[in-house]
Amino acid sequence: MRVLARVAALICGLNLVIGKVFSWLALGIVLVCFTVVVQRYVFSISYVWMQDLYIWMNGAMFTAVAGFALLRDDHVRVDIFYRPARQRTRAMADLLGVVLFLLPFCWVVFTYSIPFVKRAWGYGEASANVGGMPGLYILKTFIIAFAVLIALQGIAMAIRSILVLSGRADLVPEPIRYSPDKTPVGTPEEAV
Repeated sequence: MRVLARVAALICGLNLVIGKVFSWLALGIVLVCFTVVVQRYVFSISYVWMQDLYIWMNGAMFTAVAGFALLRDDHVRVDIFYRPARQRTRAMADLLGVVLFLLPFCWVVFTYSIPFVKRAWGYGEASANVGGMPGLYILKTFIIAFAVLIALQGIAMAIRSILVLSGRADLVPEPIRYSPDKTPVGTPEEAV
C-alpha cells in the first residue's frame, strides 16, 4: 500500500509543478491581450501573430493545468450527494467515476489525437492566418499532454480510493486527502 501511496504522491507532485508553472500563463495572456487592444485602438496597428499568441497561450494553459484542476478538485461536479457523503462513499464514487468514465475518456482523446498531432508535426503546421505564428503543431501536442496528465491524476484518485476503501486513509498523500467527513446540519457538534 505504501508503494501505491508513493505513486499517487509522485503524480500529484508532477501535476502540482506543471499546474503552478502553467498557471502563470494567465498573466501572460492578460498582458498580451492588453497590448493587442492598446495597439489596435490607440496606435491603429495590429499584429496577427500577437492575436494568435494569446489564444495559443490560453489553449496551452487550459490543457496543461487540467490535471492540476482535478488534483485540486476544481472540476464541475454535482455535489448534492457527494459533498455530504462519508469518506468511503466518496471513495467508491471516485473509483467508479475514474474507471468507468475518466480513464476511457482519456484513452479516446489520446488515441484519436495521436494521428492529428503526428500530421501537424509532419508538415510543421502553422497558423492559418497570414502573418500568424509558426509552430501550431506544438500547441496541438498539448492535447496529448492533457489526456496524459488528467489520466495520471485519475490514477492518483483511484489509488486514493483504494487506500480509503482498504482502511489505509492515513497513507493518502496530503494534496488529495478527502476533507473530514461532514457532520449533518443541525447536530450538536456544529454548535460547539
